[in-house]
Amino acid sequence: MMARAAKECDLDSFDFSSVIRPGDTVMWGQASAEPLPLTQALMAQRHAIGDFKVFLGATYSDSLKPEYADSVSFSAYCGSGGNRALARAGKLDILPVHYSQISGLIDSGRLKVDVLMLQLAPADAHGNYSLSMAHEYLIPALEATRVVIAEVNEQAPWTWGERPVRDQDIDYLLRTSRQPLELHHPPPGEAELGVARHVAGLIDDGATLQFGLGALPEAILTALADRRDLGIHSGAIGDQAAELMQAGVVNNARKSLDRGVAVAGVMFGSKRVQHFCHCNPAVQFRSSAYTHNADVLARIERFVALNTAVEVDLTGQINSEVAGGVYVGAVGGALDFLRGAHRSKGGLPIIALPSTAGKASRIVSRLSGPATTPRSDAGIIVTEYGVADLRGLPLSERAKRMIAIAHPDVRERLEREAGTAQGGQWHASAP
Repeated sequence: MMARAAKECDLDSFDFSSVIRPGDTVMWGQASAEPLPLTQALMAQRHAIGDFKVFLGATYSDSLKPEYADSVSFSAYCGSGGNRALARAGKLDILPVHYSQISGLIDSGRLKVDVLMLQLAPADAHGNYSLSMAHEYLIPALEATRVVIAEVNEQAPWTWGERPVRDQDIDYLLRTSRQPLELHHPPPGEAELGVARHVAGLIDDGATLQFGLGALPEAILTALADRRDLGIHSGAIGDQAAELMQAGVVNNARKSLDRGVAVAGVMFGSKRVQHFCHCNPAVQFRSSAYTHNADVLARIERFVALNTAVEVDLTGQINSEVAGGVYVGAVGGALDFLRGAHRSKGGLPIIALPSTAGKASRIVSRLSGPATTPRSDAGIIVTEYGVADLRGLPLSERAKRMIAIAHPDVRERLEREAGTAQGGQWHASAP
């Protein structure tokens, strides 16, 4: 990649059409890492550019609206947050890939990145800007893109990572001072708290944790406040992880890899985690090529993968993508981490979910969406009604254990459906 020279610009007069060409693909950091002034200005100027594409991660702002599809083609690896409005309107194309594959797709050019927009923390005394709240797939994108437009936000946390950003990496630099986006999860309900208690009972001192997003993972971490010497190796890190580190519950002292350091790819949370991670060498942000790497995960002893799902069937197949016909989740990193936990010495591959969503059971005889995780990768399924360890079990035993953790009101129906099911859903075909 040719060396660049950062040109300082004023946001009010910045002309995106002079930088972005029709047909280009634009990418930016997800969640709190979204360079909000840039994305808002880009959408306002979209007609001047002509038709172009945007690749999204999880979106938690209101900067994108379905009507913007008059000039912009939106694609994403997930349907989280604000992406759901695009999905419901039929304006979001999904890239259904494992999170571990995104870096390679960017490197190969199959996932094209022409213009990369970043939110950076100001440079340190050595001239190193920080990627701040998201490193993950932005690192390969930084190497692959034609143009880098950087918002240097005076209030963005400066974080340690595998790659700093310097002036020669940036084409256009625009300075701001604003509170980054915050994510606040709703308080857990009784079902989530029940799930959290069961999950916590499986986790011993010295385990290294990976966890997904939302109220349930935060509740599970809260339930681990009496543990000792926990570690973190996760795609994301949030408020409760920061609280456990501040309390000394997570000290990473017994990690078999990256000892003494919590490893994550992206920050999802409020000021609490943002302030905790600022200039804190005990938290290292890495690319998804590392955080989700199968061989790396296999080397972490007592690796616990904590993820959730839309629904799980009686054989252990998991739908993490579609609910009510709308794309709300992702293929994401769950299967990467589940497989890592299966390979880890003393690892625990856990999928945790409340037994119901509204009046609908989330333990089902047949999935209503895609099988994001095949039954061959099934591990431990947890609801507020108990734990179903499916590892090494045949299909008939799996069905019994899954029914036992379903809501009591649906167990009889599930037993009938399991008893009448035929063919490959439950029983292996004859050779």
